[in-house]
Amino acid sequence: MTGREIKEALERAGVVPSKQLGQNFLIDPNMARWIVSQLEVTEDEAVVEVGPGTGALSEHLVGRVRKLILIEFDARLAAALAERFREDPTVEVHHADGARFDGRVLFKHRPVKFLGNLPYSSGGAILKNLLSRPHPFSRAVVMLQKEVIERLAAGPRDDAYGILSLRTQADWVVEPQRTVPPEAFHPRPTIDSAVAVLHPRTSGLPCFDRRLFDELVRRGFAQRRKQLGKQLPAGTPWQEIAAQLGVPVTARAEELSLPQWVELTRACDTHPLKDLAQSADEVFDVVDAHDVPVGTATRAEIHERGLMHRAVHVLVFNKRGDLLLQQRSMHKDVHPGLWGTSVSGHLDAGEDYLAAAIREMDEEMGIRVNEAPAELARIAPCEATGMEHVRVFRAHFDGKPRFPAAEVEAALWLPVAEVDAWASARPEDFSSGFLACWQALRPAME
Repeated sequence: MTGREIKEALERAGVVPSKQLGQNFLIDPNMARWIVSQLEVTEDEAVVEVGPGTGALSEHLVGRVRKLILIEFDARLAAALAERFREDPTVEVHHADGARFDGRVLFKHRPVKFLGNLPYSSGGAILKNLLSRPHPFSRAVVMLQKEVIERLAAGPRDDAYGILSLRTQADWVVEPQRTVPPEAFHPRPTIDSAVAVLHPRTSGLPCFDRRLFDELVRRGFAQRRKQLGKQLPAGTPWQEIAAQLGVPVTARAEELSLPQWVELTRACDTHPLKDLAQSADEVFDVVDAHDVPVGTATRAEIHERGLMHRAVHVLVFNKRGDLLLQQRSMHKDVHPGLWGTSVSGHLDAGEDYLAAAIREMDEEMGIRVNEAPAELARIAPCEATGMEHVRVFRAHFDGKPRFPAAEVEAALWLPVAEVDAWASARPEDFSSGFLACWQALRPAME
């Protein structure tokens, strides 16, 4: 769309650009084309665009992707977009605030990428809402005011380096691309904008507790000129940790790199399983087809030889009826990185199923309940369960799960309808054990 076409579209929609809403519309068609090219889309992908406005970026995606999901805050612009694309079933328009949009509905659209010419007034809140972990995106292209892009990408000892930098870089590799001058917009802003490409961070950092990381970063930068050691929780052995990190005890928060912040987090993490995804030497009962013990073997032996053994799966629901899903650690020996049951695990030798369910709830998710989980079903050994006799339990929990970083990548509460839609559209995202349990139990949950 040319600048003239965009201004005409705004006039037809009855929209006078609002400074309060940060409405600055991109009117340079060449820049729009270039920004979209940075997504590197393929026809089997979906794209979520936040702040599409008049569709200056959207028009370069229609017909090129499997699904285009537009999230527009201005009701008049959302209505105009819905009318413009009403004959195209691949375009879905939402009148919604990107800072509050429920991103859980996007997982079923994977593979999906993120695009946003984000308003200056709420860009940071939109990024936090939709691009914070866990998220479904494989790539993101964002345009914001230049100083915010600089903050996203900043490193130690840079005045722009701070909480936003570390929160973002813990999950994303940020690559600033180019500056976009004020004359590329209507109305013209008083400052430059910039475009950055974000890639999910998939390696380079050890496992760490994201919630604790966030708490420590917030403490450290609460008074950025103050020594970090004086802002950490009481009892933190800062002198010892500083020596391990190779920084002086007088170091300030802005002097630590992302890897050093991660190591600080790990040093402050008291969870007994923070480094242990599983042990190959754990001993389990080997059982026959009737679930009768016939001997014992280590985890490694059982998995290597395909021996029958025992396991539990616990489906945990909250008061809204949402199911807790966990993303398995990348360090797991089976189904690493896939999504699965709220809690699952093997029975130790001599342990019974209910005791194992209660133990695993505590160890994996920090869940302790007053009422014992109820048994829902028994599933016979098969390839999908890894030759496990499985008993499935149901539990209720309304708190915040706390899990060891080495065991669980992330946790997500998801409405049952969204679980169905995601598992149907993308079964490859889930562990086979979860799918076997869900398919067996789902009809009875209607």
